[in-house]
Amino acid sequence: MARELIDLRIRRQDTPEGRPRWEEFAIPHRPMMNVISCLMELQRHPVTLEGRPTTPVVWESSCLEEVCGACSMLINGRVRQACSALVDQPPRPIVLEPMGKFTVIRDLIVDRSRMFEALKRVKAWIPIDGTYDLGPGPRLPERERAFAYELSRCMTCGCCLEACPQVNPRSDFMGPFVIAMVRQFNTHPTGAMHKEARLDALMGEGGIACCSNAQNCQEVCPKGVPLLQAIGEMNRAVTLHALKQWRGA
Repeated sequence: MARELIDLRIRRQDTPEGRPRWEEFAIPHRPMMNVISCLMELQRHPVTLEGRPTTPVVWESSCLEEVCGACSMLINGRVRQACSALVDQPPRPIVLEPMGKFTVIRDLIVDRSRMFEALKRVKAWIPIDGTYDLGPGPRLPERERAFAYELSRCMTCGCCLEACPQVNPRSDFMGPFVIAMVRQFNTHPTGAMHKEARLDALMGEGGIACCSNAQNCQEVCPKGVPLLQAIGEMNRAVTLHALKQWRGA
């Protein structure tokens, strides 16, 4: 009995300046395969559906358990993590494309450096001297700690930027994930030392004013980060911060 085959259609691009092309493949099906395992099979046997040898498909991944965010790509037109996308689930064929809001490096790998540069702009870290033991940190109320944990699940995968209509060539919007990170660090007792600087960054170019409240980000976030709640709270915080500056407080 012939083994069931999985049909793959992959958009490929050799260099950032190269022209994209489509290649089709068929690989043997195994139970509980995900998209990453399909790509690994193609890496071992890079032969197209027509029997023509080709270069192995290039992608990015690390943890293989939906934590690192590296394997974000478009799977049948929806941005998601390749490691958690099982191919046993319809529809088929499976169409793989790189995210469209980022520069393609090669095949399914994109340059996500804009996300990390945005985190630098809002100082998304807690400054600690590090030369001596500061002792245990301040305790947070359980409700705030639980919400901060949900925000901390962000893995800078890029899904929210890919789904956001405000992230486009005509806008320099930093993205929903940055707003959530400001919410996380500004309400931390130690992180609040740079609270005003983060709010200033959100008030600047590409900040929270660029958000159109499309709410696509919440729909596609693989970790369920409460982006909409963070955006709402930071809208209020930025407004109050602007009023204080206007009044000279």
